Amino acid sequence: MATVLIVDDDRQIRTMLMRALTFEGFQVREAEDGQSADRWLEAGGIDVILLDIGLPDRDGFKLLEAWRRLYPGIPVLMVTARDDVEARVKGLDAGADDYIVKPFYLAELVARVRAALRRTHAVQQEGRLVYADLSMDLKARRVMRGGKEIELSGRSFDLLQFFLEHPRQVLSKEQILNHIWGTDAEVDANSVEVYIAHLRQKLETGGDRRLIHTVRGVGYVLEDRS
Repeated sequence: MATVLIVDDDRQIRTMLMRALTFEGFQVREAEDGQSADRWLEAGGIDVILLDIGLPDRDGFKLLEAWRRLYPGIPVLMVTARDDVEARVKGLDAGADDYIVKPFYLAELVARVRAALRRTHAVQQEGRLVYADLSMDLKARRVMRGGKEIELSGRSFDLLQFFLEHPRQVLSKEQILNHIWGTDAEVDANSVEVYIAHLRQKLETGGDRRLIHTVRGVGYVLEDRS
């Protein structure tokens, strides 16, 4: 299930949201300020963010702008007491995927979280991952693109699965290393580059458009830019 990061300096709000989201099956992380939120995002594994504007250490709008550059694939829903039109426009222009005004109905907020995830994540259905014209059968360990089967080694399959589970999210080499090989493996960043190049070659056979892109100085992202 998806992981939600709640960024709000109000402990009662965080607790209420955590209980509601946990009840609905979500994993939940919480942060009371921008610095704590940054640490969670750097660690990886966050699928959607609920962000308050008024944080003690940083302006929520500026934080949103920074996250849009660093984590373009993670949807951000602003949850704030500010209900003026200026704040709504500013938040949406800064890259918010939704704007929710306090007080709110918990059922509606949960529904909006699900809607944001549907818009930005690979569709998961009956043991399959689907993104753009890529389809992965997790049980049979088969990959199809545009109706053609792509044969992948075990490690390449695992790498593509990691990307499909986090489409439009920038994954660092360190995140890929830790997830695919484990923290104790004697593998370096060059191995990641080799596997990425091999996976691209497999996916782009026949002139198919590129889906795995390099984000210079950061890592790689699975994104359909057609």
